[in-house]
Amino acid sequence: MSGHSKWATTKHKKAVIDARRGKMFAKLIKNIEVAARTGGGDPDGNPTLYDAIQKAKKSSVPNDNIDRAVKRGSGVDAGGADYQTITYEGYGPNGVAVLIECLTDNRNRAATEVRTAMTRNGGAMADPGSVAYLFTRKGVVIVPKSGDLMEDDVLLAVLDAGAEEVNDLGESFEVVSEATDLIPVRTALQDAGIEYDSADPTFLPSMSVPLDAEAAKKVFRLIDALEDSDEVQNVYANFDVSDEVLEEVNA
Repeated sequence: MSGHSKWATTKHKKAVIDARRGKMFAKLIKNIEVAARTGGGDPDGNPTLYDAIQKAKKSSVPNDNIDRAVKRGSGVDAGGADYQTITYEGYGPNGVAVLIECLTDNRNRAATEVRTAMTRNGGAMADPGSVAYLFTRKGVVIVPKSGDLMEDDVLLAVLDAGAEEVNDLGESFEVVSEATDLIPVRTALQDAGIEYDSADPTFLPSMSVPLDAEAAKKVFRLIDALEDSDEVQNVYANFDVSDEVLEEVNA
């Protein structure tokens, strides 16, 4: 699974500096708006909003945009949309299972955009439940490697908070827990003075499909096409790519 995580983390870093930045900003702002609507506009009393704001700040979203999203979501300012979360399921090239999480105010538009991206890029839609069982809801915190921070330091900080494992992704550590333990794990890192890049509930696959470079390119193309839609918030897939394959694809 670390191959997928490493790819996603690297891609997120790249998105901060390239043309996809605007799309990423819009999705982070949408997250803030929804979190504020669901749990109120005070980040101190709304951990989901706190994490959404932190992630936006780490990705250089301007503070004005963040403040406006909180106000829209919490009802202080008018104009917030009524977003719904809808999950679609499908298969990508090489039988890779794909879960697509949309945050939308128009179900028909979301369904059309997802279907179009899938069919144009070698994917196929699947019935609800066909691939969801291959994924488990987990909490994932990404901790950047800095100074002399070791894997054992991270493990020691989060063990009592409910963390299940710590994985080395190369430039960062991935801390995995039950989704319900995400906030305690993130808090434990803060208490230990350890910086983190993001803390998100996510879907991790219980089994993964290893890909060679050719198949990886096709799967990445499909995921890029899905993520290019303003309706799509997250894409989860059960592929695994080795470091060698990742290097070959990036070359």
